[in-house]
Amino acid sequence: MTETTQGGAVGVKPPPSPDDSLSPADLAAKYGLTVSGARPSLPQYVKQLWGRRHFILAFSRAKLTAQYSQAKLGQLWQVVTPLLNAAVYYFIFGVIMEGRKGIPGGQGNYIPFLVTGVFVFTFTQTSVLNGVRAISGNLGLVRALHFPRASLPISISLQQLQQLLFSMIVLVAILIGFENYPSLSWLLILPALACQFLFNTGLALIMARLGSKTPDLAQLMPFITRTWLYASGVMFFLPYQLSKIRAEPWLGDLLQANPAAVYMDLIRFAVIDSYPASSLPPHVWALALGWGLLVGIGGFVFFWKSEERYGRG
Repeated sequence: MTETTQGGAVGVKPPPSPDDSLSPADLAAKYGLTVSGARPSLPQYVKQLWGRRHFILAFSRAKLTAQYSQAKLGQLWQVVTPLLNAAVYYFIFGVIMEGRKGIPGGQGNYIPFLVTGVFVFTFTQTSVLNGVRAISGNLGLVRALHFPRASLPISISLQQLQQLLFSMIVLVAILIGFENYPSLSWLLILPALACQFLFNTGLALIMARLGSKTPDLAQLMPFITRTWLYASGVMFFLPYQLSKIRAEPWLGDLLQANPAAVYMDLIRFAVIDSYPASSLPPHVWALALGWGLLVGIGGFVFFWKSEERYGRG
């Protein structure tokens, strides 16, 4: 097709394109175009995460190595820090406040009871505190690279799991020192830690989303986790202390069913020979698995729903 311009020159007009009649949405569908930074579907997101599994593991190891790189004792602080906390709790709660009373198996088991509780609770506590900064503390990485953002809080939970495993070496030595020798019941540690890891990961994902928009949450969380520590029976046997103050039965059931207490009770039962099954809350394994699935899956979906907004604004 030709046409004459104002200068008298003859120009050629291109023929109409078949795309001219298509809407922008139809054009995007035709050529396989997607919105930059759009949230993928949940199955696609899980697939992307699986594809980044090596990155997640390497990132957690790098964070663990760098955590104490400036300290002279280096990685020993992974074990020294919870041990020092246990020593302080022993003096304040075990000696001064007589928290050793009522411990299943007698007061001689107080140190294994206390150290086990401190190590297990620290696993959850640090996952929460570091999870709050998972996005806000890695904005440079989030804005520079395209990857599923859930990789960051998941790697934090993995980092804390590796740190707990280092601490377990010291815990084993303490248990043997107090005549709690390895037995088949120690195998219960594996499913208990698996449930706790799932719970911690979900909690880290929830905190990561909340902390990405509310940086002040990082200042508030230490007070919340400290309250949680006191309410979970880390330093004392919870049913005994509640019986001393004649607490209502429903309060005891509620405190024993909280996830931190559930995972501590399970691991104490697994590794301390004289820790009776009657000390565990009813349906303890159902509680452990239920908390893990509820918070793990719920936290993952909650985090995924805001995937396209991380690192913006």
